[in-house]
Amino acid sequence: MRTLVLNAGYEPLAVVSFKRALVLVMNEKATVIERIDGNPVWGLRGALDRPAVIVLTRYVRVPGARRVPVTRRGVLRRDAHRCAYCGKAATTIDHVLPRSRGGADSWENLVACCLRCNNVKGDRTPQEMKWELRWVPQPPRGAQWTVRGTERSDPAWEPYLSLAA
Repeated sequence: MRTLVLNAGYEPLAVVSFKRALVLVMNEKATVIERIDGNPVWGLRGALDRPAVIVLTRYVRVPGARRVPVTRRGVLRRDAHRCAYCGKAATTIDHVLPRSRGGADSWENLVACCLRCNNVKGDRTPQEMKWELRWVPQPPRGAQWTVRGTERSDPAWEPYLSLAA
């Protein structure tokens, strides 16, 4: 079982094991705001509720802006596995401005692309092909991108993850 940890401002911070969550609650560093009913943790002094969501009692400053690393899987996920040029199922990624012309491996320059469009486009820009992008590529936002472990979320987490989006 996993537990969602919220900062004192209710923004998602991390996903931890229920054991780590219980330690935080017992040391009064966090309070339980969502419990898993019918599945208590048994200890020497009785049963404790198994936490699904906890909130820290003090605000934790997150160092710097959380930047999501650019990956092939991430670009495909961001674009919902749809080609940015024709809208069909995408299996590859494409540089909008080709790397041979100085295009970077960045969220703003990479899009999901079907194999056919990728081969036809080759080493040209969409403007040279007289193609238009279906959307403007940009870095992904939201807790599901910045907090590890939320892709396999518990239904009790949904209200707290949607606040951060």
